[in-house]
Amino acid sequence: MSGLIAILKKNVRQYMMVIALAVAMVAFGLLTDGIFFRPVNLTNLVLQNSYVLILAVGMLLCTLTGNVDLSVGSIVCFIGALCGVMMVDLQWNPYVAMLVALLVGALIGMWQGFWIAFVNVPPFIATLAGMLIFRGLGQVIMKGQTKAPFPKEFQLISSGYIPDPFGGMAVGKLNFHVFTLLIGFIIVALIIFSEIQKRNKQKKYDFDILPAGVWLAKVIFIATVLVAFTLVFAVYKGFPNILILLGILVIGYQFVASKTVQGRHIYALGGNRKAAELSGVKVRWVMFWIYTNMAILAAVAAMVFTARLNSATPKAGQNFEMDAIAACYVGGSAVSGGVGTIIGAVVGGLFIGVLNNGMSIIGISTDWQQAIKGFVLLAAVAFDLYSKSRSSKVA
Repeated sequence: MSGLIAILKKNVRQYMMVIALAVAMVAFGLLTDGIFFRPVNLTNLVLQNSYVLILAVGMLLCTLTGNVDLSVGSIVCFIGALCGVMMVDLQWNPYVAMLVALLVGALIGMWQGFWIAFVNVPPFIATLAGMLIFRGLGQVIMKGQTKAPFPKEFQLISSGYIPDPFGGMAVGKLNFHVFTLLIGFIIVALIIFSEIQKRNKQKKYDFDILPAGVWLAKVIFIATVLVAFTLVFAVYKGFPNILILLGILVIGYQFVASKTVQGRHIYALGGNRKAAELSGVKVRWVMFWIYTNMAILAAVAAMVFTARLNSATPKAGQNFEMDAIAACYVGGSAVSGGVGTIIGAVVGGLFIGVLNNGMSIIGISTDWQQAIKGFVLLAAVAFDLYSKSRSSKVA
């Protein structure tokens, strides 16, 4: 029993956030008489928060170094305006315009990364300057106007759904999206296989592992939740295109952060910069890559957001950086750096999205929603500091 408690304490951030997300969803399901769990609402939940989750993936790498990027909202505005000029005004091919937008995002990231990594401008100051620069440039390009509509091919980023080559399957009054079911069940099978492999590897090297009953309950819970969401999407229109994009980003970045040398370097830098430098980590290039990557993901988020609105506006991207930062810290990222996961940031982003969606359905005003989100962020950071102080006392 004491071993189980020790393991749970070691992973308290991870488990606590997942439990909090589950509790919030069940609570809003009850408070809204089931409206929250309707397929159309859950689909909208994903679509409405997709840009935050994309930004949170990149922001997590920044927070691992003990820093943040304040410019991402302004980059979203600038890239959205650029897409408006290319696709609406100049009638460029949407695929060429999207490629150019990504390249411009990379150049913006390299610009900011240069000042941070090689001129030693603090990331807070460099990205604060970027926030002002790119917000201003975006408004200059827009000239106070809204640019719309965008080509259908561009809109499909956010409004499209994966097609069903099997033509659907009718079960009573319901019509299931077969391809969505197939993808969902394959994902569940892969996760179960991964958990078994991970447990066997931990046993092989005599690591601390969860008792068999607790581990089995955890796997069954994860599988049940994923199957339930697969069924919900399958009875609506299937998985949205943006959900597939998010899945690819999360899996890819989780692999990079946890399984590659580059990922280990980021954690080492966040844990102790001096020690990382003495260990041979090229700290300047790691910082340069992190902020270049953040701007590229901001460009992706800009296209997703603009495609969803089907318009580019001068006010786009306001407070997006705050949502992304909040997602990371609510999801378990440490304020001082060195602690956090991509999955945790996504769970944190979903938690904030669930709060927004649920409070909107039950009629809570936007003013109170902002205040409640502020309290949640404060509580998450306070919990992180409390956990760290407890750990140091035990040590």
